[in-house]
Amino acid sequence: MADKKKIVVICGPTASGKTGLALEIAKRFDGEIISADSMQIYKGLDIGTAKATRQEQRIARHHLVDILSPEQPYNAQLFVQMASRAIEDISSRGKLPIIAGGTGLYIESLLNGIKFSRQPDNTAVKEKIQKIYEEKGGQYLYSLLQEIDPDYAAKVHPNNVIRVMRAIEIYHLTGRNMSYQIANSRPVSKPYDSLIIGLGFKDRNKLYENINRRVDIMMSLGILPEAEYVYKNKDKFKTCVNAIGYKEFFGYFDGTSTLEECVEKLKQASRNYAKRQMTWFNRMDDVNWLFADETDCRQAAVDMVNRFTGRCINGKSENQ
Repeated sequence: MADKKKIVVICGPTASGKTGLALEIAKRFDGEIISADSMQIYKGLDIGTAKATRQEQRIARHHLVDILSPEQPYNAQLFVQMASRAIEDISSRGKLPIIAGGTGLYIESLLNGIKFSRQPDNTAVKEKIQKIYEEKGGQYLYSLLQEIDPDYAAKVHPNNVIRVMRAIEIYHLTGRNMSYQIANSRPVSKPYDSLIIGLGFKDRNKLYENINRRVDIMMSLGILPEAEYVYKNKDKFKTCVNAIGYKEFFGYFDGTSTLEECVEKLKQASRNYAKRQMTWFNRMDDVNWLFADETDCRQAAVDMVNRFTGRCINGKSENQ
């Protein structure tokens, strides 16, 4: 793999410590971080997306953060294109590309070198599917996806309306379902020499405690104005309107739920999302799992990256 660019991937469920570990690796190995998060790319949505703070972004340069307005679409195809360019740029300057995030589809598409074919104009198809959604709801759309592509439907949560609609759209545009598209878009060999580090917890309850604590912190930092911003623009913000962290508060703004109920709803939705993330990452190949409740993840990860890159470093975490 000498001719392939080396990249480090840090993945795992929400609130598992990916940002902190990515910063540690970036400091130790002269790296730059590429966000593999489907929402952190949007300007003005900082707290609800758990975006790295300005101070953290000064520690290491971040890519694919704060570069799109919420009106603009973002998907796996755009991520792969933009992340690939960022990897080229970072590597050309002798630095280590570090992909960090929890959106499994994005990470897997990048690692497998998925080539997304150019699609014909889809405006009419999009409008038709949107009308079906408005008239019959998300569960009906999901049942359509199960009929045309049961394998892909099994990987997508019924509430992930964006991906359900996209898969149906692809089928109507091409006559081939998403599973076929993915299977026939992979190159013979993977494009990168990658080290994949997964962060998790042996005791799932400890992860859930982290998630609940994160939501409480988000409340103290002022997530409500962000959520209201999305709520007031929900007809324009087609992608982020379904993001966990915002839609759970819509009932509060509608006057149909109390704030306490919405907070609990967000905690539950975040825990459920973490379960889906773990399911996705557990089926990926070549993930080196580290468990925060059993080992010093940062030092173990530093040792892994040291062996992988061959770079001579101190090898001791500053936090030790």
